[in-house]
Amino acid sequence: MFFGSFEHSLDDKNRLLIPSRLRGELGAKLFIMKGYEGSLAIYPEAKFENYLKKLESLPFESKLSRDIERISLSSVFELDIDKVNRIQIPTALIHKFKITKDVVVVGVIDHIEVWSKSKWDEYLKDNEAEFEAKSEELLKNV
Repeated sequence: MFFGSFEHSLDDKNRLLIPSRLRGELGAKLFIMKGYEGSLAIYPEAKFENYLKKLESLPFESKLSRDIERISLSSVFELDIDKVNRIQIPTALIHKFKITKDVVVVGVIDHIEVWSKSKWDEYLKDNEAEFEAKSEELLKNV
C-alpha cells in the first residue's frame, strides 16, 4: 500500500529517484500514464493489470467507455527502475502534462502519483479546506 508525500527534483534527463518508502512495493516493472487533476500515475505491474481488468469489463459499445479506454491507454509507457532506483519519465509525458523539475510524489493506495510541485500546492489549496466535509460525506456509509 502506498501513502505519504515526498518532494523531489527531476534530473536533466527527467529521471526521478523513487522515494525509499515506496520502493519495496513497486516491483521491477512499472507503468506510467495520465492521472487525474494534472498528475501522472505510476502503477506496479500487478496493480496495472487490475486497472486493465476494470477497463476490460466496460462495454466497448459505450462511447464513454471508449473515451476512457482510448485516452488513458494511449498515454501509457512501460518503465524500468535503474540500479540506483530511478525511473525516467518520458519526455512526451513531461511536456503534455507540464511536469516541472520540482515534483511531489504522492502514495495513493495502489499507485503513486507524480505532480509538479506548483500543481500539487494549488490542488491542496483548492481542496484541503473541504477535506473534513468530503470525508464525512464519502465515508459515512462505508
